[in-house]
Amino acid sequence: MAGLQLPIVQTYNAEEDLAFFITATDGSTALQGRSLGTGRDGGWGEGVHGISDVGTGVLGESNSGVGVFGTSDAQAGVVGTSKQLDGVQGISQSAQHAGVSGSNTSGGMGVYGYSSLFDGVQGISDAKDHAGVSGVNRSGVQGMGVYGYSTNFDGVQGESGSKDHAGVSGTNNSGGMGVWASGTPAGYFNGDIQVTGDVKLSNQDCAEDFNISGPEEIEPGTVMVLREGDAIEVSHSAYDKRVAGVISGAGSLRPAIILGRDRRDNARMPLALLGKVYCKVDARYSPIEVGDLLTTSPTCGHAMKAADPVRAFGAVIGKALQPLTGGQGLIPILVALQ
Repeated sequence: MAGLQLPIVQTYNAEEDLAFFITATDGSTALQGRSLGTGRDGGWGEGVHGISDVGTGVLGESNSGVGVFGTSDAQAGVVGTSKQLDGVQGISQSAQHAGVSGSNTSGGMGVYGYSSLFDGVQGISDAKDHAGVSGVNRSGVQGMGVYGYSTNFDGVQGESGSKDHAGVSGTNNSGGMGVWASGTPAGYFNGDIQVTGDVKLSNQDCAEDFNISGPEEIEPGTVMVLREGDAIEVSHSAYDKRVAGVISGAGSLRPAIILGRDRRDNARMPLALLGKVYCKVDARYSPIEVGDLLTTSPTCGHAMKAADPVRAFGAVIGKALQPLTGGQGLIPILVALQ
């Protein structure tokens, strides 16, 4: 039930095509409606209720103040519904102000949008230097400018029809990250990647996924050799020229990059081909010092010092970065196949 209701037939203004029209020339409120309870049919009991079959239900214009203002202690301040157009539409001709502005002083959301079939909030801009939707957080702590969440699709999705611009763009002018991602995997790229700066990787070695021959479980740090059929197996003989590298991931060292990765195939493992990696070694054949060349040993999956330079040619795994005077152990090595 509206707070003010007048018969349309008695208030129709043909010149303005309005059912009811009031003008306040002294700057006061032209029309104010107040409802003290719910409607007769259990409705909200609107202060002002406007219905139109073809035009705008309620239209408010102001040269200096607010066009439409609504307040409620229990329900929405302003509610707009439409079967063919926007439920609420706001237009501003000021360069410094928004068409629709939402503010919440009690810790809630400033603007909330919901749709069961389409975008909850959609923003469109015709300005080449401004975004369709812009979010700013002025809290000075760790508040987000824009947050997106979805239970079954992308949390935030961006599309661009320009060949010179990104679907999603991130810029940080304070020395931080422009784009940050976390997850497993943290990022997925379907297409080429172009980098104009340095690629900085925190981990140590360059590895490639290989098929593993044999049913046994292989530990990181194991020395591997090639076999037919694009597969590798555990080394088991000295000075083996088929040596391929060391299974990556032992100790505190992890691969910085893995080539040929296919997460659907659990039978493949990353083999360190270059860089630092922890390797199983056997110093019972000869003590190992820093800088010693290493080769395969008779101990399965272990390297040893390449004491015979003639036999070592073509069978070197890399160089020891830590000594081992006797027994078996796990030491860091610099993989450099030769």
